[in-house]
Amino acid sequence: MRYIRPFLFLILLSFISCGKKDNHLYTFYYWKTKLALDKTEKDALQKASDPVLYTRFFDVDKVDGKFQPVGVITKDKSFETDKQIAPTVFITNRTFLYIKKDDIPFLAEKVHQLIQKKTDEYHLKTNNEIQIDCDWTAGTRDDYFTFLKELKKISGKEITCTLRLHQVKDKAQTGIPPVAKVFLMCYSTSSPLENSDKNSILDVNILKSYLSKLEEYPIKKIEVALPIYSWGIVTNHLGKHRLINALSQKDLDNLNFRKISENEIEIQKDGFYFGNFLNKGFKIKIEEISDQQLQDVIHFLDKKIPQYNIIYYQLDSKFVSNQNFNLN
Repeated sequence: MRYIRPFLFLILLSFISCGKKDNHLYTFYYWKTKLALDKTEKDALQKASDPVLYTRFFDVDKVDGKFQPVGVITKDKSFETDKQIAPTVFITNRTFLYIKKDDIPFLAEKVHQLIQKKTDEYHLKTNNEIQIDCDWTAGTRDDYFTFLKELKKISGKEITCTLRLHQVKDKAQTGIPPVAKVFLMCYSTSSPLENSDKNSILDVNILKSYLSKLEEYPIKKIEVALPIYSWGIVTNHLGKHRLINALSQKDLDNLNFRKISENEIEIQKDGFYFGNFLNKGFKIKIEEISDQQLQDVIHFLDKKIPQYNIIYYQLDSKFVSNQNFNLN
């Protein structure tokens, strides 16, 4: 009998260990053209448990039939961090529309060269990863996937890429990218420029419907990008919309605003608001993300993905100052 009790104890300990989820390591995307960090951002980054900062280096677009880098980074002396930098490049889908086969390795070479140039120029401590962000479609998938292979061959680095919700749901049409790891973008669930009562940054029910069969996705190494940003959607007299970034509900406290609901106001007096001239009668709707929404997404994904890290979009003092990142 004395051998049975330790045996039962080991089984119980194993059961408890298997049932306990590890906390998710987390870090940030840095998505500004000028690399600079204020104290709030440095503090948030220092506390991040993942050793990597995913840093946008530039965009790539096609202008008059030619590939063009857009918004190439500059660096301020305040940008100091012990984190490893993972160069991230956004490429428009139209860059791959009707692209010539010979232009694909040319584009991969130019992307690699510009990453190397900025890495050397600013003495950035990069890791062995390059991440490509592209909202590819069924019509561009083959050329985009060829580009990813060429970039891996030219750079000798691990190539990762972002994965949008529709690319999971419609994987038969959009295809599976030739990478070992993808970054699932759990935001932009609808367009902010549509007339809708849904939160366009993140509607958890829409996300769950798109990811209902995520466990069947063939790439098993999936990291998760979650939103912490906010904005205001301005609607004019004609029903046209535009965005003002980084607004929150506290910005709606103004004597010239009439509250319509908790997150929407109507302007009562023409004037400059948030750097924009807005007329009387214009409406502003705030969209931001609550801890509860993020927790709902994390709990849902915990059932779909065995283990993953979280990358919050984005590192900005406007978004990280009051954020709780221990949501596991």
